[in-house]
Amino acid sequence: MTSFTAMTWNVENLFSPAPGAAQLERQRFDLKLALLASVITQLGPDIVALQEVGGEEPLQALQQALGGSYPHRAVSAFPDRRGIRVAFLSKYYFSQRVDLVDFPAGPALDIHDLNATGDTPPVTRLGRGALYVRINKDNLTVDLITAHLKSKLLSFPRPGGSSFSPRDETERAQVAGIALMRRMAEAVTLRLRINALLAGNNRNPLLLLGDFNDVPEAQTSLIFNGPSGSEIGTLGFHRPDKGDDVRLFNLAPAIVAERRYSRVHQGRGELLDQIFASEEFFPIGLDNRRRLPLVDSYVDFNSQLPSVGDNPSERIGEIAPDHAPVSATFDL
Repeated sequence: MTSFTAMTWNVENLFSPAPGAAQLERQRFDLKLALLASVITQLGPDIVALQEVGGEEPLQALQQALGGSYPHRAVSAFPDRRGIRVAFLSKYYFSQRVDLVDFPAGPALDIHDLNATGDTPPVTRLGRGALYVRINKDNLTVDLITAHLKSKLLSFPRPGGSSFSPRDETERAQVAGIALMRRMAEAVTLRLRINALLAGNNRNPLLLLGDFNDVPEAQTSLIFNGPSGSEIGTLGFHRPDKGDDVRLFNLAPAIVAERRYSRVHQGRGELLDQIFASEEFFPIGLDNRRRLPLVDSYVDFNSQLPSVGDNPSERIGEIAPDHAPVSATFDL
């Protein structure tokens, strides 16, 4: 039997201090690295997916803070406008690594943005590139994808920049609709990539994990599931059928209800950080029932999660991330 643990964590603005930065900023960065490293070390995942990493330099600094226990790293080549990216740290070598960023052709992916001059240019790629890797542990080969989908936070285009305040309700409705379509198109893009991996994959298990910027019940999250009817917690979960080959099972129901959140927005807990697993991660036990992994959202990693609002500038200078790490341990 092989035990395998994967973790996902939005580490919120992990940027290295700029050259010549004040000593206080450097101290904050060092304290953040120490906190992140202590939590990762305590939980001990085989691989950790990270979101909001500011490039290769801070990822390497975190790797060093972990003392060599995660010798392999991979960071997306496609950041968003703020410079944040997704990344992996792993105890095991990446036998494959692919950046995922471009939309494939398809009617669900024909969407347009709104710019400061009122034009509507086409959107052809993910706002933040996703990342696919393959690792091998003992006799187990695992495919993993991490992503950070379009935020629900609305930013309104202005000449020379953007604003968090709309001019009027018409602009707010238009921008909100575009944000929803972009998040859906990103989900569809990843689901199509997953379809190709699951078809004829020689039974390699697959995990999709990251910050999906919506709850498990949202349509953008449900896109990842595949055929409905066998979700964890339903009678169909323990009844294998022909749809299982292409299903991904959201592990959210395996988290105890009182901890089933990873971020607190205006006082309300939301599980934005999720892990989806293919059928190979659920072996059938002697009772003819699928075995569930141990899944948790570590909402108490730093006392308690703060309640955040819609202005990201309020979080500048904070050391502890506003998201909890979520992990899953499988016995295979």
